[in-house]
Amino acid sequence: MRGPRSGRDLLALSTPLLILLGLLGLVLRQGSDRLQAIPALAIGIGLQVQSAWSWRRRRRALLAALRERQHDA
Repeated sequence: MRGPRSGRDLLALSTPLLILLGLLGLVLRQGSDRLQAIPALAIGIGLQVQSAWSWRRRRRALLAALRERQHDA
């Protein structure tokens, strides 16, 4: 039986798969048909960059909170 985590796992794979789909579209298509693959590639890369940026921001905030708590103790 699958738990609630399986939905999050599938969602976590969606961005890399979107990038892969865009890259495959660029490789397998020729000429002006390649332009159709660019939106998937751009959106996938944008989502990945935004995810990394927000993860880094959350990590910094957590570290600052831990340091503040250690300083108060």
